[in-house]
This record gives sequence, C-alpha cells and structure tokens, in this order.
Amino acid sequence: MTLRLLLNGKKAALESVREAVSTLRNRGYELEVRVTWEAGDMARLVNEAIEEQCTRLIAGGGDGTLNEVVNALMQHPKEQRPELAILPLGTANDFATACQVPTDIALDALTLACEGESTFVDVIKASDDYVINVATGGFGAQVTATTPPALKNFLGGGAYTLTGLINALDFKPFQGIIKFDDRTLKSSVILAAICNGPQAGGGQILSSISRINDGKMELVALYDFPAAAISSVIGQLSDPQGTGEFVKRYQATKVQWQADELMPINLDGEPISSKDITFTLCPLEIKLVLPNNCPLLD
Repeated sequence: MTLRLLLNGKKAALESVREAVSTLRNRGYELEVRVTWEAGDMARLVNEAIEEQCTRLIAGGGDGTLNEVVNALMQHPKEQRPELAILPLGTANDFATACQVPTDIALDALTLACEGESTFVDVIKASDDYVINVATGGFGAQVTATTPPALKNFLGGGAYTLTGLINALDFKPFQGIIKFDDRTLKSSVILAAICNGPQAGGGQILSSISRINDGKMELVALYDFPAAAISSVIGQLSDPQGTGEFVKRYQATKVQWQADELMPINLDGEPISSKDITFTLCPLEIKLVLPNNCPLLD
C-alpha cells in the first residue's frame, strides 16, 4: 500500500507530526509526505497522487484541509480515487472528533491512518463544491466568517451569546424558500444547516441522528422568532433530535435554498456566499479510514 500524507504547510513544523511520521516509517510503512505552500496546492497534490497511483491519502490539517482534499478527490472518477484518512491538526476538527479519530496525539491518528480499515461514506454536493461534514447558511455562517475564534461556536453560549450576537450584528433573517424532496417552504431563516456529520462550530451538536453512510442528509433550520421566545428557542436548539415552532429538522436527499438576497454560507468551515444553492446527497463516494465502531456509521 502506498501511503502519502498531504500536509497543510502551516502544520509542517509541528514536532509531534515529524515524530509520528518517523515512528511509522520505523515500523516499516512507506509513508511519503507532501506539503502545501500556496492556494491550489492541495488540489495539485491530490491530482499528482492519483496519477502516481497512491492507494491511500492522509489529509493532515483541519476541517478546511479535509474539505480541500475531498473536493479534489471528487473531480476524479470513483474508481480512481484513493482511500482517504485523516490526521486532524486544526482547531476544531469537528468531523474527526465526531468520527472518534484521535485528535490529541498525532501518533495515534497517524497510526489509524496507516493501519485502519476503510469504508465508503457519503458526501454532499453544494452546487459546484462538496461538503463531507456540515454546511451552514445565514447567521451561523456569518458568525463563523466574521468573528474571532472564541465566538465561532455560535450556539454554544446559550441565550446570552445568541441574543447578544444577533443584536451586535443587527441581524436580519433571510427571506426566501427552501425546497426539498416534494416540499416547498417559505422561510424567514436566521440560520440553517445541512448535515452529513453531526457537529460544527467547534463541537456544537446540530444533528445527533446524522450518519455518514445512510444516504440522507439532515436539514436544521432556525426560523425568525420574537425576543420573548428566546427560552423556547434555546430549548429547541439544545435538543438535537427535537423540532418545534422555531427549530425545524428534516431529512432529505436534495435541498435547494433560494434567498431574496445574497446569503453567507459556510462549507466545512470555508466561507462563500450565494442567493441560490442546491445541496445533493452523493451516496458512498469516498472510501474513508475510520476507527472500529465509529458512531457515525449506519
């Protein structure tokens, strides 16, 4: 098996990573390393790895690095894609954490990446891009794109954080429609999330029922609410399986958001903006290395 670590250049100097690579090589693994330097490098490195018939790639970095690798892999036919493993080196590592890939000790994660079994998992096509974990739109994406890291867990602080940030941003709900399956809903949405994985924003559970190989994605929407309803909203948000007057949860294989104005959107932590975006579940596209008894497998 040909193993190649594709490492975010910002993490190349980490001593724990260097030691882990050395240890795995001493165990007999032929582990190659490639490091990014500038924008576009990750896609180029994935393309080179496929041309050179590498059998397993390891994405070394945070959620954004993983997203880059997934997007690059999805540009190739399924039968040409190598297996994918994760060396989580970011701040949040939401997807790896939910999959129970080790996030504290690089050697443990790299050992799993080299020795673990792989299984096919779903991805979500977001118009021209791909998401392996979660896409958010509206308030959640705006917070993630414009606030310091300490505030990125946009739902984690309870009523004070939620109302404070909305007031501070003078946030206005996005008007438009949400289409999924055979339903069309008029929406006045503060935030919405399309979930393949269950969590985002540094550990916030958005959809505890999400599984990455079940052929479904979960839509979670927070609708406009009056200030007097804040306690009810927090209660509904705190129940990751619940639905109520202001928080709605659905399952679908295709979702279209059409907003009346440009809406901030976040794809696995990467910010974009759009007025019209379609999310399509692509079942069993990426062969991902996961720990035994991974809780996200159906």
